Amino acid sequence: MALRVPAVELRKIYPYFLMLFCGTVWGTTFSLARIATSENAHPVGLAFWLASGGGLVLLAIGFVRRVWPPVDKDSLVRYVIIGSIGSIIPGTLYFYAASRVPSGILAITITLVPMMTYVLSLVLGVNAYQRKRFIGILVGFTAILLLVIPESSLPDPGMTKWLLLALLACVFYTIETLYVDVLVPDNTDMVALLSGGLIMASIGMIPILYLQDAWVPLNFPFTKIEWSIVAMAVVSSLAYATFFLLVKMAGAVFASLSGYVITTAGVFWGIILFDETHSIWVWSAFALLLVGMALVTPREKTVARKQE
Repeated sequence: MALRVPAVELRKIYPYFLMLFCGTVWGTTFSLARIATSENAHPVGLAFWLASGGGLVLLAIGFVRRVWPPVDKDSLVRYVIIGSIGSIIPGTLYFYAASRVPSGILAITITLVPMMTYVLSLVLGVNAYQRKRFIGILVGFTAILLLVIPESSLPDPGMTKWLLLALLACVFYTIETLYVDVLVPDNTDMVALLSGGLIMASIGMIPILYLQDAWVPLNFPFTKIEWSIVAMAVVSSLAYATFFLLVKMAGAVFASLSGYVITTAGVFWGIILFDETHSIWVWSAFALLLVGMALVTPREKTVARKQE
């Protein structure tokens, strides 16, 4: 007799599968970004391809599903906001950082998102103050100090300013996460929303490409640079859509748990692909950030609340 899993149990564990998929897939993008920037391609040009390629991938998925991005006024406003704070600004900042900071260290910075999510949700009144979570914030802040203060922490002390750009990108990702959780209606189709946001972002970057002479051509036959750009567009768009779905299904703070998987996958992809090595300061910061996330992030209550 075949084993049957009750539907209610599947609903409970489904968000965890989504989180695992999202984090594992998204963790590859740090290494792909390092490959893409290895030939000094302009960060704005790379961000443009990431947005436009990802938007086309999601539009193709929408075509199969027969669900298109709506073009009403409210939806267009959402596309502009998501395209700006979730793609143009943080994407460009990360590509600037990726050309100068090891991919594993970039992956570690993403653990700040759940901590920032809690801080902003506390300020906005979305979540209540809890001492354990506040301690988690302090632990995360300590971890960042371990990354930026000791001269032997980074391979080159000059990387600090570029690492700060990656941290700034985390701020924008945090704002986007809370925007989707609080201000985007629950019945919104996440794939349609994200595809609209990415297409709007790519349109918005066209004048910047021209003014900064930032165009990055895709030459045929493809080399590893072009393939890394294509892979980033596909991988990030699928992971991004999964993350948005997770936000609406289980809440912003629970969705940010994927940062555990993203960070761990990103660090080990850097070791596997680039033979990256890290100082004791970096590993200590990595461990502290994971502890900070564990303190900040709630458990099953968030999932249960959203699924009721």
